[in-house]
Amino acid sequence: MDGTVLVADDDRTIRTVLTQAYTRAGCKVHATSSLATLLRWVEEGRGDLVVTDVVMPDGNGLEMLPRIGKLRPDLPVIVISAQNTIMTAIQAAEAEAYDYMPKPFDLPDLMKRSARALEQPRQQPGPSHAENADDLPLIGRTAAMQELYRLVARILNTDLPVLISGESGTGKSLIARVIHDHSDRRSLPLVVAGAADFDEIGAVHDVLARAGAGVLLLEELSDLSRVAQARLVRGLDSMGDKVPRVLATTQADLARLVEEGAFRADLYYRLSVVSLEVPPLRARMDDIPLLAEHFLAQIDADMGGDKRLSEGALEQMRRYVWPGNVRQLENTVRRLALTCPQAEISASDFLAIPGPSDLALNPVRRAGGEKLSESIRAHLQRYFDLHGETLPPSGLYGRILREMERPLIELSLDATGGNQARCAELLGINRNTLRKKIADLDIQVTRRRKLV
Repeated sequence: MDGTVLVADDDRTIRTVLTQAYTRAGCKVHATSSLATLLRWVEEGRGDLVVTDVVMPDGNGLEMLPRIGKLRPDLPVIVISAQNTIMTAIQAAEAEAYDYMPKPFDLPDLMKRSARALEQPRQQPGPSHAENADDLPLIGRTAAMQELYRLVARILNTDLPVLISGESGTGKSLIARVIHDHSDRRSLPLVVAGAADFDEIGAVHDVLARAGAGVLLLEELSDLSRVAQARLVRGLDSMGDKVPRVLATTQADLARLVEEGAFRADLYYRLSVVSLEVPPLRARMDDIPLLAEHFLAQIDADMGGDKRLSEGALEQMRRYVWPGNVRQLENTVRRLALTCPQAEISASDFLAIPGPSDLALNPVRRAGGEKLSESIRAHLQRYFDLHGETLPPSGLYGRILREMERPLIELSLDATGGNQARCAELLGINRNTLRKKIADLDIQVTRRRKLV
């Protein structure tokens, strides 16, 4: 990298880390804990890149961006913030920030983004109009959620249809409402329609007429009958350029339904121009304490309470799978706030609730129907977490494959009664290859007659 970086953060440690990182990368660095100093440097023409925090002792970094943009339109600004909500990402984009990263940030990723910022001109999003929406439960510092926030911020003011997929309770409809409420169509109607709203022959026309030039939200798109799908395609085609912006949510794998002939391909491709996938809670376990404390603070504010979650309770919440996702977590926190007489909610209080209670017997229970890849990912994430800031011993790839391979072969041998020829056929590998793996993995083979 080549250039001068202006760093503004009230945390001395972050200033030191960033100064060292940019200096090693070949940049000059000026660091400050004051937005006033940062603005003076910008006015003096210093710097080729700004990296700034949001909450500073003498102001708000996001509110400073329009002034920086007016003084130096081509000066890219990367915002870093501990306020890990979707609104921070939206406000950063609307204030014409080059990029946004949550704290704690990944330093190599920040350096890559900084290099790109120094090499290319500044992005130009649409005009700012974000409102305070701190009550939005779209909170998360995990990489999956932050990437989702960035993508939402980018597509807010486009006319592109958006397909929002995810399990029940992940917040799909909430994402859709954010897109409407903070887009340039926010003053126009948001019409929400489900399968039941398209039963009648003229229903599609009525729904589209109510939406007008606003936004149409189709909830659970896969529930639409083939007849309703055909009516919707014809209705959208008949509107020409005056069609509303269409957002749709789905729990189902629509691409697979298209392949199976259960969903119209033309409707799917029309509505999935932009695809957003909201991750399940088990894929963002580090966000669970953040969400739980957010919900408890909301409940305390509504009820005038003063409850808090113990470290033990938060740890047990992280270990639970949450098949009902964020909605289930919110309902659980609400129940705990209402039923626990003491100020601090303990781990035993959480475990006493139906559902989480079986954690005491099986703390790593997985949700039914979970994809194998998700289960493996969660297991590996726990493995990395156990090592903290250090890396696991080298040779990880071979060890993980060996751990996966052994139970697969053992179960396949058991299913085929120890018949290696049938087992090799089941696995789709050569019989000699199977024999070598059995020997290498020291698997004991017992021939027996299968009863089924």
